[in-house]
This record gives sequence, structure tokens and C-alpha cells, in this order.
Amino acid sequence: MMRIQNPRLRQGYGGQAKFKIKNCDRGAIITMVLVFGAIFVFLFSGMAGFVTTQYRQIIQKVAINEALAMAEAGANYARWHLAHAPNDFGFSGVYDYRDPEGGLIGQYSLEITQPGECSTMIEIKSVGWASNRPNAKRTILVRYGRPSLAQYSFLTNSDVWFGENEELQGPFHSNGGIRMDGTQNALSTSAKETYTCQPMHGCSPAQTKPGIWGTGNGNAEGLWEFPVPSVDFNAITTDLAQLKTRAQNGGYYFGPSGSFGYHIKLKNDGTFDLYRVTRLRANVNGRDTQGVLRNESNDFDRESFIANYALAEGQCGVQNLVFVEDTKVWVDGATDEKATIVAARFPDNPATNASIIINGNITRADPKATMIALIAQKNILVPLYSPNVLEIQAVMVAQKGAVQRYYYSSSYNPYHTRNRIMVRGSIITNQVWTWSWVNSSGQVISGYQNTESYYEPALIYDPPPFFPTSGDLQFVSWEEIQ
Repeated sequence: MMRIQNPRLRQGYGGQAKFKIKNCDRGAIITMVLVFGAIFVFLFSGMAGFVTTQYRQIIQKVAINEALAMAEAGANYARWHLAHAPNDFGFSGVYDYRDPEGGLIGQYSLEITQPGECSTMIEIKSVGWASNRPNAKRTILVRYGRPSLAQYSFLTNSDVWFGENEELQGPFHSNGGIRMDGTQNALSTSAKETYTCQPMHGCSPAQTKPGIWGTGNGNAEGLWEFPVPSVDFNAITTDLAQLKTRAQNGGYYFGPSGSFGYHIKLKNDGTFDLYRVTRLRANVNGRDTQGVLRNESNDFDRESFIANYALAEGQCGVQNLVFVEDTKVWVDGATDEKATIVAARFPDNPATNASIIINGNITRADPKATMIALIAQKNILVPLYSPNVLEIQAVMVAQKGAVQRYYYSSSYNPYHTRNRIMVRGSIITNQVWTWSWVNSSGQVISGYQNTESYYEPALIYDPPPFFPTSGDLQFVSWEEIQ
């Protein structure tokens, strides 16, 4: 017998169950869509935020790089300005930076610090920023310096001969020829391609030689260079009249002594004693590097104390400038402060030009921190009765004459020859200089048997007060600061 199911029964519970199952599936899908949609929105928002952040960082980096370019532009403008107006330091301020079409793309601010009395360094502080990001700034500090004459261990306007017993350290230059038989550790340069070597430099008869020649080690080591441009002594000589005015307005100025001159004795406590020289030793015959016979005394026998004077402590200004307007000034002693001692007489007359005489050792309490400059209108001399071993820690300038010790014959034995002289600093001399006189065999017959010269590179941009400079501004350093 066939059984027929009740249709209502089939649509009853069973149908209701199917309907309920279908409703559950639809709810799960909606839930999943909402969940995944939320995840997608979250990820998209994060991605968008990440992209936005990256974009902002890129814009910031571009702005920072542009700011550095603005700062560099400011430093370059300052360098250009100083090249055309080397004594104008009053152009600090804010400047616009424009593109070739004249559009403003940024600005830079300049702060110029001019050199002091004891420094040739110019500091350029340049801050740059782009117009669209004025808060993104970069700051650089650039230093330029005009080298002082102390860039050379030795500088002369004439021919020169370094003997085989001479040892030189640091660069040296001659506008004339150089006979180099000594040892050296730095470049030597001559303005001459060839020159005529005279008998006084061992060439008898006179003969044509290369700009630099001799038996020294420099040739084999590639330390000889010639010809090179000459150094203009007329352009680099110190304005002594200006130094006189400075000394009269804050420094130390001493007029004519009414006697034979002055003696300045430097002291380790940062002061110096001043004496009036009242009597000289007997005249002696000496011959200078120009071949002129001099019958004179450069050694004093008696002096009277005037006063003690203080140099500026830990500073370097006009109080460290000593100007003496007398024919002769004797200098010796030790110091722990920088100082410049000038000897000159006005009006400028060759017959009365002043000289400085190195009476004994000139040393420094701290070789790294102090240095004396001696600037003479005429000569810087070492006298007959000089110490057997002499040490000079100073930079010396003989503006019109020579740094020298006269030739003294053996009649003044044993003082006609001395043992050793050591110079730490620079020798700048217009005429032929020498500490030693030799015969045709190279034997020292007058002066110091052994000479040593040492270079002070720190003095290139940090010389004693008011020391002369030469040449154009040179790049010294670059740094970015906060």
C-alpha cells in the first residue's frame, strides 16, 4: 500500500528548517563583508597615511637639501663680496635667493666675523631656507684666511745660499736664485728660471745657474720648484706709520731715547722691562751682506732701568704692540704672551732707519701658545758678542735691510765664529741674509758654524698682532653647525 506524505508536513518543520539555514548563511556573508571591509578600510587608511607621511618626509628632505643649497649660496656670495671688497665686513643680513626667471625660491642669512689683531681668519656663518618650508633651516660655518708672511719659514727678495751645515724645515721662497747645499723637509721655490751666481755665493767667476741648484737633498726628493710667481715686497711690507699710530692709541710707544737706544727684556710673567742704553762697547769692523764695511758697535755696555710694562694677558690686541722710534733696539728674554716689537724712525730716511739687535736668547714659556714678532725698518742683527749657542723663537721682518750677522774677521777671535744658532719661526728679509760666512772651500770663517730653522705652521692664520699678510683669501674649513 502506497503512503503519501502530507504536503503540509513537508512544508512545515522541514521547510521551516531550510528557511532558517538560508537566513544564517546570508548573515555570515554580511558579517564577513563587514569584517573584511573594515580590514580593507583600515589597511587603506594605513597605506594612505604611510604614503602621506612618506610624501611629507620627501618634501621635508627636499626642503632641507634646498636649505643647504641656500646656505652654500650665501657663503659663496660672501666669498665673492670679500674678493671685490676685501676690507668690507659690514654686509651681514638676510638676502633673497631667486631662480633664473626672478622667482623667489629661498633666502639666506649671513653673519660675518672679521679678523682680529692676531688672526687673519674671516668667519662666514650662513643660514639658508626654502620659501615653501621656512622652518627647515641649515647652518654652515665657513672660514677663510689671508695667509700671513709666516706661511714661509724663509722669504727673501734676493739670491741666497744655504750651506751644507744648514737644516731647514718648512717652505721657503726667494725672488732671486737659491744655492741649496743644506737639508730640507718642505718645498723651496724661486722666481728665477736661471740667475747669475756671484762669488759671494761660491761662484768664482760669476756664472749662470738654474733658479735652484746645489748638493742638497731637495732635488732628489722633488722639493725644488722654479720658476714660480715672485712675491711683491712693496705690496707686503708693513705700514710702519700705521703701526706707530696704533701704538700711540692703546699700545706702547717710546720716542727717541736721547741716548743710544732702548733695551727690551721680555719676562715670563707677561711683562717686559724697558732700559735706556747709556753706553756701548768699543766699535768693531764688520762687513754686511751688501759688501759694505761697518765700523760700529751693536753691543751695549751700560743701561738704566726705566719701567716695567704689562702685555695684555691671554689676549692679543693693541696692548701687545710695542713701537720704538729710535735707531737701535736690543731685544732678548722670554715671554708667555704674544707681542709685536717694531723699530722705525720717521720721516723715513735711509740714514736713520731703525734696526733691531737680538741681544740674547728669545724664547717662549709655551712654544704652542706664544710668539714674538720683530719688525725692523732696516736690519735685524746678531752682534759680535752674541751667545755661543743662540736660540731665537720669533718671526723676523727686515723691511728694507737684512736679517744677518756681519762678517767679523779672526782678529776678534774667538767671537768671530760661534757654535750654533736655532731659529723657530720665520725669516723675512729684503736683502741677502746670513748667519754664516764661508770661504771657497765651504768652511765657515765667521758667524755660526751650525744653523737650524724650524717652521711654525700655526702662525699662518694666527700670527702675532698686526703681522703683515700677503695674497688672496684661502679656504680653511667648512662645517655644518646646529
